[in-house]
Formats: sequence, structure tokens, C-alpha cells
Amino acid sequence: MTTTATAPAGAPDGQHGAPLLELQGIHTFYGHVHALQGISITVNAGEIVTLIGANGAGKTTTLKTICGLLHPKQGTIRFEGREVTRVAAHELVRAGIGMAPEGRRIFSRMTVMENLQMGAYTTQANFSEHLDRVLTLFPRLQERHDQRGGTLSGGEQQMLAIGRALMSSPKILMLDEPSLGLSPILVEQIFQIIREINAQGTTILLVEQNALQALSVAHRGYVLQTGRVILSDSAEGLAANADVRRAYLGEI
Repeated sequence: MTTTATAPAGAPDGQHGAPLLELQGIHTFYGHVHALQGISITVNAGEIVTLIGANGAGKTTTLKTICGLLHPKQGTIRFEGREVTRVAAHELVRAGIGMAPEGRRIFSRMTVMENLQMGAYTTQANFSEHLDRVLTLFPRLQERHDQRGGTLSGGEQQMLAIGRALMSSPKILMLDEPSLGLSPILVEQIFQIIREINAQGTTILLVEQNALQALSVAHRGYVLQTGRVILSDSAEGLAANADVRRAYLGEI
């Protein structure tokens, strides 16, 4: 059953225009495995939208399909009103879609600064401006700028992965499991930074196993199960939903 609700207080007032990002009836396969089975979601400019679901529900596959790493066999993806269903991944970065992937995927043999430079390959003209923004958000990266990425702590690597994605100045930033493997204190820090990035005007699509943390920062959310959206609501509505609380928030 799918429900909708008014966005919680503080949600951006962007609901009346066309969505920044829209997926309609997306079907994506891994070989013969039907991973996404008709996914439809929207993300409005200025929002934080979260995707919640168990492992294998299709959350990461959804992000990979949006950013062009996978191409759907059926359905339509629109970004800023333009169809981008089969646009190449590097062109989607130029268009304003950025992603910090699950597992961070930093370049371990490169320094922090070299990693950030790699993230800025589409925006070299404004490199200094974007670098200043990233180092202001993540002062630790400034301290570690000459250190190889592979020698950073898990939290520092996550900061670097997000910072690298921000170097392309994305209009929408997709984050895949940003709290994975981090201590509770670092999780709080990462989610505070996510709030700051959004407050600066960047729209965020968040995949996160820690559903409680995700719903604490999001405006809206979708619950995925075996490649389908089974529920959509405001973050407050999902957090109050008894089925969601039992399945994803650890309540009996």
C-alpha cells in the first residue's frame, strides 16, 4: 500500500513545479535478475529524500540506474525536465548528478588532494571555489591533504568520498550508505554535514541502512521491497508508521 502526505515542517517549498528528478516505471536487470520492477519516485529541488529497505531491496540499483552506471530496460528518467534515461554517466555528472558510492571507492594510492581533483574534472574553471567549500565542510581533509586516501580512517574516507562528489558542484547529490562502518559519533558528524550540504542548496537522495538516522534528516522517503516501492510518505509519517518501525527501526 502506498500513501502520500504533506511534507514535514521545514521542507522546501518546491512542490508545485516539475520535480528536479523523476523516475517513472523503471525496470532494471542484472542479467536475468529483475532488480527494479517498475520503480517510480520524484525528488524536488531542495529536498532530502531517502530510500529505505532491506539488503537486496533495490536501493543501490536505483542510484546506479539514475547515474548511468546501469541502464533500464523500461521506464523513463527525467532530470530538470530533460529525459536522461540512457545518457552516459560522465555526461550526467556534467548535468549535475553527483554520487558518493557505497564503500566510498576513493582512489587509495592518490592523495586527498588528488582525489578531490579527480572529482572536479567537469568543473575545472571553478576549482578553487569548490575546493574551498569542501574544505570548509571537512576541515580534516585540509589537515590530510597530502596523505594517501588508503591511509585515512573510515570516517575520513567517507568525508573524502562526499567531498569528491561535491567537487563537481552537483545539483543533486546521491549518497549510498554514508554511515556504513562508522562509529556512532562519526555517524552524527556525517549526518550533520549532510544537513549543512542541503541547507547550502544541494538536493540530496539518500540510501541508508540506518533508517532512524535517514528519517531524522529527510523530508520524504520511499520504502523499497524486492525492487518495488511499497510505501511513500513524509519522513515523519514513515517514522510513525507501525510497520516501518517494526521492520526498519528495530521495534517489536
